[in-house]
Amino acid sequence: MRSIFSGIVFIGLVILSACSPNNVKIDNDLARFFEDKSVFGTFGLYDNGTGQFTIHNLSRFRDSAYLPASTFKIVNSLIGIETGRIVNEKMIIKWDGIVRPFPGGDSSKSWNKDLTMEEAFKRSALPYYQEVARRIGKDTMKFWIDSLKYGNMKIISPIDIFWLDNTLKITADEEMGFIKKLYFNQLPFQKRTQEIVKKVMVQEQNANFQLAYKTGTGTLENGRTLCWIVGWVIENRHPYFFVMNMDGKPESNIISFRLDLLKSILKQQGFLEGKR
Repeated sequence: MRSIFSGIVFIGLVILSACSPNNVKIDNDLARFFEDKSVFGTFGLYDNGTGQFTIHNLSRFRDSAYLPASTFKIVNSLIGIETGRIVNEKMIIKWDGIVRPFPGGDSSKSWNKDLTMEEAFKRSALPYYQEVARRIGKDTMKFWIDSLKYGNMKIISPIDIFWLDNTLKITADEEMGFIKKLYFNQLPFQKRTQEIVKKVMVQEQNANFQLAYKTGTGTLENGRTLCWIVGWVIENRHPYFFVMNMDGKPESNIISFRLDLLKSILKQQGFLEGKR
C-alpha cells in the first residue's frame, strides 16, 4: 500500500527533534497518553484540508510494520463484496455451531450466532471473516492484496489466519494511506464496494461529528499484545484521518482502554466536543 508520506520530502529526519517538515508536527505531549497506560505506541492524524500531519513517535509510525489483526476486516470486506462472496452488508453467514471462547475463557456470545456482514464487522467476529477468506480463496486474495500493495503482501500461512500470525505486516503510515484512499473511493474497487465498507465503519454519529474506525488486536512474536485503531473523524464536513497502534504486556488488557485512549487523544486535538 502506498505510504501517506509518499511524495513528501523530509529534511533531516535523523535529527527529528531539531528539524522536521513544515507539514508534520511532532507532538511529544501525546506520549503521556501511552505512558499512563504503560504501553508503547504511535498516533498519526492527517488534516486532509491543510495537508498537516500531527504525529507521536514518527519512527514507529513510518518504519515499524505489524500484523494488521482485525483491521484486515476492512480489506477482507472489500474483496468479499467486489468478488461477490459477500452480497452486501446484510448477507448472513450461518453459525457453524462451534462455541468459541475469547481470551480468558469467556464465551464469545456475540460471535456464536448467525451474523450479517455488518454485525460481524462491528463485533469483529473472526469466524465470519475466516469463512469469507476461505470463500475468496488464496489466489484471488493474493491478487487483490498485490493490487492494493497492502503492507508486505505476504500470504504464507493458511488463508483464514494469515493476517493474524505475523506473516502479513503493515505500517501505521501504510494503514493511513489505505484508509484515506478508501474514504475518497480511490481504491481499485467499484464505488458501491467502497461505500458499503465505509458505511459499516461508522461507529458514532451525531450533530457534531462522525467517528468511523476499525479496531484490531493481536499477539506479536515477542508475546506482547498489539492494538490498532484506524479510521477517520468528520467535523464541519471536514475529514481527518487517524491511525493509532500500541503494544503492551498481555496483562495490560489493552482492549479495555484502547477506545478511551483514542478518544482522549482526539479530544486533546479538539475533536468530539463540538469545538471545531
